[in-house]
Amino acid sequence: MSHSQKLRQLLVRPEIMIIPGVYDCLSAKLAENIGFDVIATSGFGIAASTLGVPDYGFLTATEILYSVGRIAQSVSVPLIADLDTGYGNALNVMRTIKDAVQLGVAGVLLEDQEWPKKCGHFEGKRVIPTAEHAGKIRAAVEARGDSGLVIIARTDARAPLGLEEAIARGRAYIAAGADILFVEAPQSVEELKAIASAFPDIPLVANIVEGGKTPQLSAFELQQLGYKIVFFPLTGLFAATQVISTCFRQLKEQGTTANFTDLVNFQDFQELVGVPQFLQMEQKFAIRKDTSISNNI
Repeated sequence: MSHSQKLRQLLVRPEIMIIPGVYDCLSAKLAENIGFDVIATSGFGIAASTLGVPDYGFLTATEILYSVGRIAQSVSVPLIADLDTGYGNALNVMRTIKDAVQLGVAGVLLEDQEWPKKCGHFEGKRVIPTAEHAGKIRAAVEARGDSGLVIIARTDARAPLGLEEAIARGRAYIAAGADILFVEAPQSVEELKAIASAFPDIPLVANIVEGGKTPQLSAFELQQLGYKIVFFPLTGLFAATQVISTCFRQLKEQGTTANFTDLVNFQDFQELVGVPQFLQMEQKFAIRKDTSISNNI
């Protein structure tokens, strides 16, 4: 069964899907080991971790797909890839989607911002015309072929154009063939309810960014409102940043980490990255001296 098929099976379960954002292979493996059924790449996280810059559209399609491909190969659970705007017009979207299918991605996000895009919770976002993004969604549907790739249409229209326009765009994107709708950055519980009321039969995404524009509701609360998926795209990145900062500060001030308790055990880390399995393979293919040959020389 393909990852896309697995994702589609998970979507029909009654409970809401809690999906953490990952930004490299290590964070992906941690999420898988914890027991998450699905993970998603965070464009914000990849930009911060690979270039040390904000989510301002600095990463190219090649760079994003390279990171996405590595992450997809490092885990066995379905991966949803944040592919920004698709990196161009409908033709560019078709190539991006075909590349994503080849990489084994289970689902993709495509948003309607102008390029260069910004994080959905930043100020100053601009969006392309509705018809243009609907065309991109139709192109993505065609490009996925029979792969089953799940297409999530995201609209960032709430901030620049208002909630009514965001809902109208959502209807157009679903009509264009998107499987799931993601209205980014609603700013109140009332807005979350309005979106859910407008799409009672469509799987909906909520995106919880700690300190962002959307109320920080629990997965249970969002399920009660009618949402099917909740992304926590930056939770892991924020947690890692805090712990690393605290660790490095102690190291700088004390010259030791002997009393720092938030370090993973060295042996546990080896297990995480598969050292025992690689040692077994190394021994299996190790060069062995053939004594029978050497004795005849």
